[in-house]
Amino acid sequence: MIYADRIRGWAHDRNLLEGSDVKSQFVKLMEEAGELAQAIAKQRDDEFADAIGDMFIVLTILAAQKHMQIENCIAGAWNEIKDRKGRMVDGIFQKEID
Repeated sequence: MIYADRIRGWAHDRNLLEGSDVKSQFVKLMEEAGELAQAIAKQRDDEFADAIGDMFIVLTILAAQKHMQIENCIAGAWNEIKDRKGRMVDGIFQKEID
């Protein structure tokens, strides 16, 4: 993911990797999640897209602070769910119990 590399470089240049911490980035992630919730409530697709992008940026920085790459986090999550079976209940996917 070329954007993840760019984000990590941007964060490094601004001392967000060493000069900040995971607690601060988590607070920022929750702030962005609040903006996403507001965009959903107001049905504002432009703000929805912006909030999703902002959350990806914060998650990329958060992973980098823990010396991880967001790409590996995504790959691990994908491998965990790719064969998952379940059903929809009230619009939410409920996985089968193993």
